[in-house]
Amino acid sequence: QVQLVESGGGLVQAGDSLRLSCAASGVTFSRYTMGWFRQAPGKEREFVAAISWNGHGTYYADSVKGRFTISRDNAKNMVYLQMNSLKPEDTAVYSCAGDKLQLRFGTRNEADFASWGQGTQVTVSS
Repeated sequence: QVQLVESGGGLVQAGDSLRLSCAASGVTFSRYTMGWFRQAPGKEREFVAAISWNGHGTYYADSVKGRFTISRDNAKNMVYLQMNSLKPEDTAVYSCAGDKLQLRFGTRNEADFASWGQGTQVTVSS
């Protein structure tokens, strides 16, 4: 499993942008699909975005498509989530996650992820 540490969260206004970062260590990062999930107060954790091990496949929840962009830098063991046009409903704790399996092309299924970061809070005020 990979160890993950998120950063970049904060308090912003609606329409603003934030870039979340996730630093990975412990395994060969470049062999794993990586994902971002979020959990708002009183709600279930939900899928946000995922990127395949080689960066060639990206997947997004409908609620963020066109506003969020996931990317990775395998040389730096980093995965990013660029969030634009933020809305109050984007308020949540955002967590980075690593796939259970190596070299899977991509997945948005939470059960496929075995490694989780501690999360970073994103709060969007109206």
